[in-house]
Amino acid sequence: MSALPTIPHQHTVDRVPLVGPRIEDHGLLGDQRGSALVRRDGSIVWLCMPRFDDAAVFAGLLGTEQHGFWQIAPTVLIDGTAIPASSRQYAGNSLILQTTWSHGTASVVVSDFMVPGGGAPRLVRIVTGLSGTITMRSLLRARPDYGATVPRIVEFDGRHAIDLPEGDGGRLWLDATVPVHVDRADLVSEFTVTPGQTVTFGLSWREGVDSPPPVPGDDALLKFTLDFWEAWAERCTYSGPDREAVVRSLLTLGALIYAPTGAIVAAPTTSLPEEIGGVRNYDYRYAWLRDGALTAGVLRKYGYLREALAWACWAVQASHGHGPRQIMFGVGGERELPEQELGWLPGYERSAPVRIGNAAADQLQVDIYGELAVELHDLAQADSSWARRLGSVIVALAEELEQIWNRPDSGIWEMRGPERHFTHSKIMAWATFDRAVRAIEAGHADGPLERWRALRETIHAEVCEKGFDDDLASFTQSYGSRELDASLLHAMLVGFLPADDKRVIGTIEAVQRELGTDDGFVLRYRTAGDDVGSDGFPGDEGRFLICTGWLAEALALIDRPHDARTVLDSLFAVRNGLGLLAEEYDPRAGRQLGNFPQAFSHVGHLGATAALAGLHAFSTPRLAGAES
Repeated sequence: MSALPTIPHQHTVDRVPLVGPRIEDHGLLGDQRGSALVRRDGSIVWLCMPRFDDAAVFAGLLGTEQHGFWQIAPTVLIDGTAIPASSRQYAGNSLILQTTWSHGTASVVVSDFMVPGGGAPRLVRIVTGLSGTITMRSLLRARPDYGATVPRIVEFDGRHAIDLPEGDGGRLWLDATVPVHVDRADLVSEFTVTPGQTVTFGLSWREGVDSPPPVPGDDALLKFTLDFWEAWAERCTYSGPDREAVVRSLLTLGALIYAPTGAIVAAPTTSLPEEIGGVRNYDYRYAWLRDGALTAGVLRKYGYLREALAWACWAVQASHGHGPRQIMFGVGGERELPEQELGWLPGYERSAPVRIGNAAADQLQVDIYGELAVELHDLAQADSSWARRLGSVIVALAEELEQIWNRPDSGIWEMRGPERHFTHSKIMAWATFDRAVRAIEAGHADGPLERWRALRETIHAEVCEKGFDDDLASFTQSYGSRELDASLLHAMLVGFLPADDKRVIGTIEAVQRELGTDDGFVLRYRTAGDDVGSDGFPGDEGRFLICTGWLAEALALIDRPHDARTVLDSLFAVRNGLGLLAEEYDPRAGRQLGNFPQAFSHVGHLGATAALAGLHAFSTPRLAGAES
């Protein structure tokens, strides 16, 4: 095959090796359908294909090598240890991850990517010699069903088929430009590369087992993938400070979109722990209405109106029904997400249990109505041709919420303790009726205008009476409580009170004072340590990163840009060398925690950046030919 095309590199390069496979040791691959994580040593230790929520084929991330991985790396050993990679970077503004090794006068780069678009889902790995001669080894250990199954491998004219468990509906096919042999249930190849020489491997998923997929031209797939993501990044309308970091966060969010439906997953992983050795391990490979609304909001602000509208269409269709809306779905709109534990997986760094599914799907979370209504209203403002369609949905949300807004719920953080009247939930209920009233007043929907105006005022008065503590000069986590909660920062951003109102300023200052930490981050709320806390779980957690983003955005709201910038810099500083953020950060250990990468964390980064830049600095373009 021809030499790898010359590709511009990102300025951000991950060069410093860490001890052990930390969460931030990984890079993300994605094709807007499924995802993979690649470790610094050239090992893919997590692969879900063709969908984010499919059973992992490589689950070594949550166990050991026996649970599946695929490593391509030099065979060189120094004192019995493999030579470390010298650098990693994404090629340009893409999700093509390039890992380089150097030893003496020899060097080699491995380019890993998943191919976006509508073809057969395909993971490609291209090895290119840069200088000297170096021997490489590929070891592919597929262990479907999260490491529980040792598959049968069948050879067809030099191509290898990996049988998936019955019910998965397909096979994996390995193609390579060098010989591959079967070693028990592994696929192994050892080869050398010289300057300019390339060796290519491709792992494809194909529905059914009758015939292999066509053999693709991997050079063409590389160019297609690079062009796809470069064109996607080029649509960013932001031109202010830190644009490179902004684009990387946008690309990360773009990778979390499930293109066939428009759904957006919270993260591409499950059970990466919020506390090493703890039990706060959840499956985030689903589409939350709340997370999707907030993600769509920042995508819209940065020029990705098409993706935001696609998400809105998916959310409306998936969540349509009677009674309280389910809070999350599978990426295809599936409603049944039963939670179960995978006892054969020991968990990341022995952090058990490993969970798939999510029991929080059945909770009542009143705030989701507000997040949906706010974003649908803003989308209608961005493209007036959608105003009536979205206005009718906002009215439908208000009609549902009218029956349940005054009930206690589990709140934005999905508490598994007693339900309460969370202040954030009640403010988001207010926001729902506020946006419904606005839609009716603008002529974009029909509804009981006077009744909802009155109800809007009733909720407002109740929140100010029961959710505000005069001694703290702040709103509180729930009615009658003196606890604070970082979700109050988000509540202050939806227009409940003017930015110069002393209750807004007091709340932001109180959260910063009481939940802010010396390391520059913000806690969600106070946990109970080893005891079972009000959230229903024992143990602690790291700094939940979207909360830090919210603080920066809230400080910008009350015209404290210098303080906002300082807070945002704390968030900016803990990205890994590839610009990726997990759900949380542990400043004591200096490491990321939780599922990775996390949409919420990148939403926090982008929301704060937009607030500091001023929304007038860049605008949401109107879609040409948008449907009415």
